[in-house]
Amino acid sequence: MIDRIDPGPRLSEATRHAGIVYCAGQVPDTLDGDIRLQTREVLAAIDALLAQVGSDRTQLLFAQIFLADIADVDGMNAEWDQWVPPGAAPARATVEARLADPRWRVEIVVTAAVA
Repeated sequence: MIDRIDPGPRLSEATRHAGIVYCAGQVPDTLDGDIRLQTREVLAAIDALLAQVGSDRTQLLFAQIFLADIADVDGMNAEWDQWVPPGAAPARATVEARLADPRWRVEIVVTAAVA
């Protein structure tokens, strides 16, 4: 069975199947924030979404990070490194990409196990 979390006409915030949750890309609320603020907001949104489906950041399997400007990687990594529990870093890819809203500096997609 597939569970769709907060389904909409275009996407669901997450889908859960066979003990895995696939989360939609999470983006910041503060559109004029710097990379560190925007990353903190995105990571908080991921925490909330994972909690909603019965998982947490210790269960991360994979993360895809999209940066509007790859020069922001150090600022994003500073927040990421504080957020990821020691010994629980997932496989990860980080790329520069044109994001749907030009005010977004970061978008993060995660896949996690459901405990």
